[in-house]
Amino acid sequence: MMERFKRMIPPFFKGESDPILAESWLRETEKIFRAIRCAEEEMVTLATYMLQERANVWWSSVLRTQFDDGARKVAWAEFVRLFRAKYISEHVQDRIEQEFLTLTQGSMSVLEYEARFAELSKYAPHIVADERRKVKKFIMGLKPSLGTRLDGKIDTTT
Repeated sequence: MMERFKRMIPPFFKGESDPILAESWLRETEKIFRAIRCAEEEMVTLATYMLQERANVWWSSVLRTQFDDGARKVAWAEFVRLFRAKYISEHVQDRIEQEFLTLTQGSMSVLEYEARFAELSKYAPHIVADERRKVKKFIMGLKPSLGTRLDGKIDTTT
């Protein structure tokens, strides 16, 4: 799996303090995982292979202090939570979550709105974890002429 991962030329992350760079690294890494159909249990190993400098020092410290020097497996969701807590400040995460909560289609096309919705929804997992609430939030953000036509017509039970 490591060779397949490396062939995709994954980005390195050095621990820059720019939250946009951090989120971009995470998004690109997850995109590669989808492309190579990476098993979840291998994601942390592959992603942390791409950490350098300050980021590598941080991860080594996390493994040592929170995961018995790597003896305990780290789930991908836990890695993402720790990574975001370290490199994307709570203030920035709160601001992005608020942007998600108030997101509307406005002048965007439906495709642009859907892409922005998906990007921002990562910061509001408590809303998007429930498919019904996620769909409702999406529809409520559409232009009224679209939203009212869709409301109640989408089955989220399947």
